Order: sequence, then C-alpha cells, then structure tokens
Amino acid sequence: MSASVVTSLPGPASRRLLEQQERDESSARTYPRHTPIAVAGGQGSYLHDVDGNRFLDFLSGAGVLALGHGNPELIAAAQAQLNVATHMLDFPTEAKSEFSTRLLGMLPEAMRDRMKIHFCGPTGADGIDAALKLCKTATGRADVISFHGGFHGSTQSTLAITGLRGSKEHLHNLLPGTTFFPYSYCFKCPLALNPDSCQVNCVRYLENLLADPNGGVRLPAAVVLEMVQGEGGVVPARAEFVTELRRITRERNIPLVVDEVQTGCGRTGTWYAFEQYGIEPDVIVSSKALGGGHPASVIIYDERLDGWAPGAHTGTFRGNQLAFAAGAALMRIVERDDVLAHVREIGEFLRAGLDALQLNHAIGPMIGEVRGRGLMLGVELNPLGSWTASEVAGRVRMAALRRGLLFELAGRDDCVARFLPPLNLSRGEAQEALDILGAAFAEVSAEALGGAHVGRQDGSHEKEGIHV
Repeated sequence: MSASVVTSLPGPASRRLLEQQERDESSARTYPRHTPIAVAGGQGSYLHDVDGNRFLDFLSGAGVLALGHGNPELIAAAQAQLNVATHMLDFPTEAKSEFSTRLLGMLPEAMRDRMKIHFCGPTGADGIDAALKLCKTATGRADVISFHGGFHGSTQSTLAITGLRGSKEHLHNLLPGTTFFPYSYCFKCPLALNPDSCQVNCVRYLENLLADPNGGVRLPAAVVLEMVQGEGGVVPARAEFVTELRRITRERNIPLVVDEVQTGCGRTGTWYAFEQYGIEPDVIVSSKALGGGHPASVIIYDERLDGWAPGAHTGTFRGNQLAFAAGAALMRIVERDDVLAHVREIGEFLRAGLDALQLNHAIGPMIGEVRGRGLMLGVELNPLGSWTASEVAGRVRMAALRRGLLFELAGRDDCVARFLPPLNLSRGEAQEALDILGAAFAEVSAEALGGAHVGRQDGSHEKEGIHV
C-alpha cells in the first residue's frame, strides 16, 4: 500500500461534507481548516478520504492510534468486551483489573510497588486537573509551576498552566497561582544563552527564585513538566535540565508531575519518556494512546500523596471497559512484539533521513532544526525568501498533503512540522514519508526563492491553505 492522491484537495465529496461541517459545527473546529479532507476510514498507517485519496498518516489521531488504523487485535479485544460490559463507573471488573496490573507492570521496576492509579474522565486534561488536585490536597499548598511552551489541555484549569497565550487571553479568571519558567528550548534559548556554556541557567533561575526569600514565588503544590513538549514544537527537555529539576523539587518536597499524555505509551521509544532521563516522578499523567484507540485517562502517583477523600475526583466515563480491554491488548502487543525497540529503530531511520534533508543544499536553508525522540519528531522551519517561518511550514504541509502525507504543525507560530506516525510504522512507509517530504520541501523552496511552481501532483498552481 502507498499514498495516492487522485483529486485536487478538497475533492468534490470532501468539499460537500466540509461545507456541511462549516454550517453545522462550532467555529472552534481545527484540523479540517488546514487539512481539507473528509475521512472515510483507515487501515494501518494510511487513511483514505471520501474521494478515494489515500494518505500516509503521520498524525495518528494526535497520537491516539498507537498501532495505526483498524488494528485487528485491538478491534477484537474491544468487540469481545462489548458482549460483557461497556460502562461500569469505578466498580472493579476483570477488564479493569488486567489493565491496571499491566499498566503498573510497564513502570520501571523500582516504582511498581509504591504507585497507585486513579481513573479520570476520558481526556488528558482531566488527568492534569486530577494531578493538580491531588498535589494540592497532599501538600496543603496552592500554587503551580509550569514552563514556557508547555501544553496541558484546553479546560479552564489546564489552560491556566499552558503556555499558549492566544487560547486564554480572552477568558479571564483562570485558575490563579501559576508561575511560568523558561524551558530548555536550546535552539531558541529564552535566556539568549549558549547551551554549551550556560550551565542550564533556565533551571538555575528557578532554583534561585525558590531559594530567594524576596523572590516572590511561594513554594508550589506541584511542578508540571512535559519531557518532550508537543504543542510547544516537539522540544525534548535537556537531560541536565530534568535531573536538576528533579533534585530541586525533591529537596523541597515539591511533587513533580510529568505530563505523558502525548509522550507516553511508547511514543518516544520507552513506555514513558521520563525513563530516558533516569528520574522517578511523583505523578504521571497518561491518556491518548492508553486506551488502545478508546478514551481513557489516568494518573499514576506515589502512594504517599494519596490523601484524597472518597469522591475527591470523579468522572462519569472513568470506567470505560472498552478502553480497558483494548488498552490491555495494546500493552500485550507492545511487550510481545518488542514495539519499543522498533520505535527506536524506525525513529532513528526517520531522524537520519530528516537530517539528510537538512544537508541538501537546495532544501537545507529552510530547515532550522530536526529534533525529537523515537517516533515523536519535529522539523523547525526557517523564514525563506519573503515568507515567514509560519508561512513556509503551512506551504510545506499542504505540498506534502497533495502528495499523500498528512501531518500537523506545532510550536511558536506553527513553524514546526510535527510527525506522530503509528508506532508500528514500517521502514518502507518511513522512506515513503521521507520521499514525499523531500519533494514538498523542494517545491516550497523553489517557490520561495524563485517563484517557480514545481512538481505538484495535481498539476495545479493553487495557493496553500484551502479554507472551506
């Protein structure tokens, strides 16, 4: 199977459904505005639209579809569970028991016997909210420390600790008490320092402020961190940054919450990304791929924090039995097929291919940095010609889509091409993606620098960014 785009985008059937969506749905919808297709279905690493176009899917439902579309074992697990039970609040069930046992078993061995699970509502945002409530209850403190570029959800409380300013400027009265600190985004250091000589000053600044009796920042209830910032632009935390942050929080008895909503479940080449940093967090938030394609969200936390009263954090759909069955099947497959080793291998292959594109003399100037871990990869794009980095990224996305590769943008001003392919992506599919990206980069580079329109699969000269 390979990508195949046989119509202009959007195709006629897609256009009809997109126009209906525009009439009927909220203006808050996002993906179809910049990826103008109506989806009919998917199989493996590909999805197809209602016009018969087939796309290599490097979005994977924003990371939810760990094993791609229509995985037969995950479908079979969910179908079998349909005949037993689907919704059981927080009552114990056999499906939930297996899920819990396997999930704790995926942790580093030293952590397994002292961690507890709380089942949240079905979104990562609800998991973050639960983590904040847990830490505030356990510490008796009120404030939270978060980081520039972090993204933790779109609810009122999670937006308060999210760096993205545009989503919350008009809301007012968000959760008070959040202080933001610089993240180790070394490509564009927020402190304008050289990473080779800065001694990780971003985390030193945090430590100094907490130690300063006149620093103005109270001892917080929690520090919340993404090991690899997703919406922030696929920015892996620097190793020294993480180890120092863990030392600082441990010395001050501040719970460290790691947001593994996107990085978890094998995405970065270990079950959780924090494992690659040699630390043990106090709270882990997990969602997205956790339910094997079905909604699920949990927090896993050190038992010493477990001071909640009954009903302290509830949610009607916290007992999604289909997610437990499919999620347990996902964990069985990951262990049986050594999926984590495969993620590391194919991630390195993709990374090498992207690095090679950066060395291409015709394409290289538009690529600022290639980064990421495992199969969570990003390419930060530079301004080119008269186009801003954001315009370059948008045109690359559309040029790739016309050739059959679907991905999303992230980072400041959406200037980072973000790739979240299925964890079982084959080497051939990875090479196909690299070939498409190379052609898309070349097309945009030629247009930006010379005004030429080259190699478009549909033969058109349309501008990027069809909005319907």
